[in-house]
Amino acid sequence: MADLKMPELNAVIIAGNLTKDPTFRQTTNGTPVVNFTIASNRKYKNDGKWQEDVCYVGIVAWNKLADSCKDRLKKGSAVLIDGELQSRSWKTEDGHNRSIVEIKARRIQFLNKKAKALDGSEEEELDTASEDDDVTYTDDSFDKFLSPNESELLTDKTDQ
Repeated sequence: MADLKMPELNAVIIAGNLTKDPTFRQTTNGTPVVNFTIASNRKYKNDGKWQEDVCYVGIVAWNKLADSCKDRLKKGSAVLIDGELQSRSWKTEDGHNRSIVEIKARRIQFLNKKAKALDGSEEEELDTASEDDDVTYTDDSFDKFLSPNESELLTDKTDQ
């Protein structure tokens, strides 16, 4: 019997709102890091009645991504996170072992609108920060996350 190798895939995309202001710090060697928690809501019907379930998820971002979050995030901010799950363990001061699973962000799309400009107009803040670069999107559609084949299928369906 052949040995089967499982694919190594660790990817998460989640949207939610910050539950409190993020915590910014720097490691001892000066690397910026930010931690925050988001609440992601899910609505479903149970016995004909709408129910809501909230999932609280910890997020960590490093380097340029952490810096880009510094002035943009606060309690209630809406974000779309693209990242991967990571776990870490530590021993508390009283000797207990603790562990946590959180999302290490690769990209964060800031979904809130900016405050009104001096001329009274609103400008949308729909830019995306990434570990690698500072890409800015002006389109708030999730279509940019679709593969070319998925986009083609979506176009075919809407044109009929």
